[in-house]
Amino acid sequence: MILLAIVDYDAGNLRSVLRACSEVGVSAEITRSKTRIRNAERVIFPGVGAAGAAMASLRSFDLDQALKDVLNEGMPFLGICMGLQVCFDYSEEGSTPTLGLLPGKVVRFQLDDPRLKIPHMGWNEVRVSRPHPLFDGVEADNEFYFVHSYYPVPELAEHILATARYETDFCCACAAENFVGTQFHPEKSGRVGLSLLENFARWDGSIAE
Repeated sequence: MILLAIVDYDAGNLRSVLRACSEVGVSAEITRSKTRIRNAERVIFPGVGAAGAAMASLRSFDLDQALKDVLNEGMPFLGICMGLQVCFDYSEEGSTPTLGLLPGKVVRFQLDDPRLKIPHMGWNEVRVSRPHPLFDGVEADNEFYFVHSYYPVPELAEHILATARYETDFCCACAAENFVGTQFHPEKSGRVGLSLLENFARWDGSIAE
């Protein structure tokens, strides 16, 4: 059994996630095999690109149901960037129905300040809203690396794990039971991002009361 399955749905940054896992000594494998994903101990669902293309790839590889199954079975599950966005019900990007693993939608930045560009790209402070094993040992107000034009709006406030600010505050990390997701890229966020991946590799999917 592999420790960690990185879901391969033709996203562009899979190998950077694999390298980051290797740097922290985490055994991981890039795979689009439903059997390998279901038999892993943990799943990372990373990604870049557009919501419509991501959903088309997931369906073409018959991975949409497999991801729902592993989440429902309680497996620790990490979505990164597009891998987080397509876990909600709907994305404004291409008016795309998405996986519906979490209630909510994904919206595009609407900015008034002409000095701010879309996509939002670069390092941004992340404010963690509540304790979670993913952020164990990570100091408050650390900066993480972002590249995105859209961001999640969870239907339930309790699913918001962290926020960042780009003219307006937006949700940049979500958590619900054995699911956790980040809009930023831990694999591109230096030592602090690697710490998150280490934490995820140790997490059993439960939250201490």
